[in-house]
Amino acid sequence: MTASAAPFSFELLHHCSHTRARTGRFHTPHGVVDTPRFMPVGTAATVKGITTEQLATTAAQMVLANTFHLHLQPGESIVAAAGGLHRFMGWPGPLLTDSGGFQVFSLASLNAIKEVGVTFQSPRDGAVVELTPERSMEIQNALGADVVMAFDQCPPYPASHGEVEEASARTHRWLERCVAAQGRSDQALFGIVQGGCFEDLRRLSAQVVAGFDLPGCAIGGVSVGEPAAAMHEVVRWVTPLLPEHKPRYLMGVGTLPEMAQAVAHGVDLFDCVLPTRLGRHGAALVGGERWNLKNACFRHDHRPLDASCPCFACQRHSRAYLHHLIKSDEILGLTLLSLHNLTQLVRFTTAMGQAIREGCFSEHFAPWEPGSEAAHTW
Repeated sequence: MTASAAPFSFELLHHCSHTRARTGRFHTPHGVVDTPRFMPVGTAATVKGITTEQLATTAAQMVLANTFHLHLQPGESIVAAAGGLHRFMGWPGPLLTDSGGFQVFSLASLNAIKEVGVTFQSPRDGAVVELTPERSMEIQNALGADVVMAFDQCPPYPASHGEVEEASARTHRWLERCVAAQGRSDQALFGIVQGGCFEDLRRLSAQVVAGFDLPGCAIGGVSVGEPAAAMHEVVRWVTPLLPEHKPRYLMGVGTLPEMAQAVAHGVDLFDCVLPTRLGRHGAALVGGERWNLKNACFRHDHRPLDASCPCFACQRHSRAYLHHLIKSDEILGLTLLSLHNLTQLVRFTTAMGQAIREGCFSEHFAPWEPGSEAAHTW
């Protein structure tokens, strides 16, 4: 079972001699993504509070948007009429659309899951929305992102072995329907490995998804409430079973220790809403730590937030100014912190790539802990 993706290729460039970490280059119709790489999340065709010009300064290369939310507002027909998602949101680089499968999990109180698909009650107006594998592909084809994700069922945590087994099997059946329905050769379809925290189900799912020979594979169903140690176990089980010469994407993960361990096991791509969510709540990521800029200790601190950071917030403004903006409920403060946080995560994954190339990844990033000496090497 295969899906064609002629415009796409993945080059493996460097390997770490002590771990499974690697660097690569993922070629798409709208540009190259150097891996390992963090991808900002722009759920509704916007990374919250950040213009596309500002986003480019973070060195982000690929951005995410969400099928379900764009279907509800403004509707895929509006996006298609604008010339596709790239033109609609003004982002010239690679884009990825999530399938809407995560909403099966996150909006569980509003949906009903059946073999044909999922029926939702719209969180916007209460209208009934039906999302099937075929409909997800149809919407994603209209949106026009470079990478599209298979429609899957993400089981909650905790869930029984039987419940997770049923969800994983349905995910595999839905993947087959997604492959059949995918209608554009200029889009790469990624399958998603499920299986919860059960080793046998994860290994089986990885083998099934790998068997479709798609342009890339994702590990889903993590960062849904399970302990961090369980997430690391899942990644350790799954990555050796995924194709070596295809990009591997760990969905919904954006904390530094988790990304470092995942890269050590051979993961290439990450995404998470964390950096902008923290920024909107007045928090900054510095050396892997979270700083609350509302705290009075920053009121008279005229140093940059992070002198090593190239972002606009750190190069132009002080901690005292950022503290003032946050305390004054100024929108600029939230934008500057979000911009800084995005830059931090992109820098971190870029630094891991450089360490792999220079042969020092295992020394500086595996393991990696906030506050450690290694935390200040990037």
